[in-house]
Amino acid sequence: MPTFSVDKGLAAFHTRHAVKTFDPSRKISEDDFNFIMETARLSPSSLGYEPWKFLIVQNAELREQIRTVSFGAQGQLPTASHFVILLARNDAGTYSDYVQQHMTGIKKVPAETWTQMSQAYHGFQHDGLKLFENDRALFDWAGKQTYIALGNMLTAAAQIGIDSCPIEGFDYERVNEILDREGLLENGAYGVSVMAAFGYRAQEPSRAKSRRDYDSVIQWVE
Repeated sequence: MPTFSVDKGLAAFHTRHAVKTFDPSRKISEDDFNFIMETARLSPSSLGYEPWKFLIVQNAELREQIRTVSFGAQGQLPTASHFVILLARNDAGTYSDYVQQHMTGIKKVPAETWTQMSQAYHGFQHDGLKLFENDRALFDWAGKQTYIALGNMLTAAAQIGIDSCPIEGFDYERVNEILDREGLLENGAYGVSVMAAFGYRAQEPSRAKSRRDYDSVIQWVE
């Protein structure tokens, strides 16, 4: 079994950057991209609800429609080898049909066990996180889970030499409208959370990566 190298692992973080323009002539192999998407699928989520879906947008016409309402993806959408839109569920409350079916059908939690668990999980969402105070709160909570998957995708890509760019710079309402017209939001079950482009950089960054120093962001409490 190969030994993990800490230096090699950190090197991927040092070289990764938010690529603005990709080399359109270079395409990610099917195996490599499946690996990236598998890390998304296997990502953890709060309560194990997996309130997400990943759209891999390769259609040039649809990409162009999205580009017109995405100021932060002007260079990435036309050039990326693969473009992913991460969707979050609007119905990730414990007593929703989606969660009930997910926990008993996918997670295989016995019905009697789930009856007890669901009461505690609903209390966590309702009393602890206050997710039912408005419609946006529950969606934003689901959106937080997609960012866990997003981080894993970006890291996985960097580890195998593939570049990426997470993208929030778009008109959420307009992108939702575009995807809804295409029938990609499952009749309102999903909404757009964040987007990400993958490929190979067209050029090296003009400046070195800079971050706040270790001691200013990490505090040990003993």
